[in-house]
Amino acid sequence: MTPRSALKFDLFAEASRQHKRDEVGDPLQVIARHIDFAELARLVDALIERGGGRRGGRPAYPTEVMVRILVLKRLYNLSDEQMEYQLLDRGSYQRFCLLQDAMNVPDRNTIWRFGERLGVGGATALFQGVDAQLQRHGYIARGGQAIDATLVPAPRQHIGQQERRTLAQGGQPDWSQARRRQKDVEATHTKKHGKSHFGYKLSVSVDLKHGFIRRLATGTASEHDGHHFDEVLDMHNTGRAVHADKAYPSRQRCQMLKVLGFVDAMQRRAQAGRPQSECQKGRNQRIAKKRAKVEHVFAGIRHLGGKFVRTIGQARATVGMTMMAACYNMKRLAWFLHRGVDAFFKPATGKAQVRLQTVKV
Repeated sequence: MTPRSALKFDLFAEASRQHKRDEVGDPLQVIARHIDFAELARLVDALIERGGGRRGGRPAYPTEVMVRILVLKRLYNLSDEQMEYQLLDRGSYQRFCLLQDAMNVPDRNTIWRFGERLGVGGATALFQGVDAQLQRHGYIARGGQAIDATLVPAPRQHIGQQERRTLAQGGQPDWSQARRRQKDVEATHTKKHGKSHFGYKLSVSVDLKHGFIRRLATGTASEHDGHHFDEVLDMHNTGRAVHADKAYPSRQRCQMLKVLGFVDAMQRRAQAGRPQSECQKGRNQRIAKKRAKVEHVFAGIRHLGGKFVRTIGQARATVGMTMMAACYNMKRLAWFLHRGVDAFFKPATGKAQVRLQTVKV
């Protein structure tokens, strides 16, 4: 007797699976539903000129499709080759990128060229475009801010001592053109907690109310955490407290915050030979609870697919890190709107909870 099987075959199997996927919920469709990609595409079109095929040659893919592909690539930290394959293989990726009915999809070279043309200016425009959508939905920067930096690793380089000395003197080692293209001479080494790191550094300012990245700056791994403090300080946050860890305070910086009307909420180190008092330790602990919000952001970026950048050179690394921040804000905004998180009330108890339930209905 042939054993019975749970498998069922049907001509409409794909439609049945699609119905089941819709019931379970596609997280990419949550992002597609709440993020205005057409507006982001217009920002990119204002920066880079794209051919329409009127002068011959193959016409370009729609900008919105390419922007969605770059976002998807960053959300899962995929290479160009893997992005091409997944667009051919995965129905959820095709739906998100508006390619479900297309006979062809952008190949790896097309994806790479679009990313190269986007550049730092285009990535910054996308980050600012997402921030504008945050403002439009009422998620303004509130509750003060937390400033911190995180290391972003890059592929390690095997460079000899003589070659390093040549680079330090401003010269170029005797490399072939192909080898030079694969050598990242702009990333730097640093040590943290006894471990060696190679790559770049991402500095951000995060608002404490909603946990979005409001300002960012990029640098190399060996730069001090406080190097980009002035650049990421958010002047538009309605809260005046600036939270940071022990690497940031200095006499000049504290004076600057006082002049600008900010509240100094930076942790302090113990001075040599003078242990901290219980009051100072308590202050550091209270600040640590607040500034933990920025650590949650770095963990969220790592969960997108990792902070690792596969590119060569600081300009391309800056594009990658800016896209990390833009995609994090994008995903968090979509989740807030999907869950009906009120922009001005805490979803805890009382009137705030009533307001949140009303939004969900």
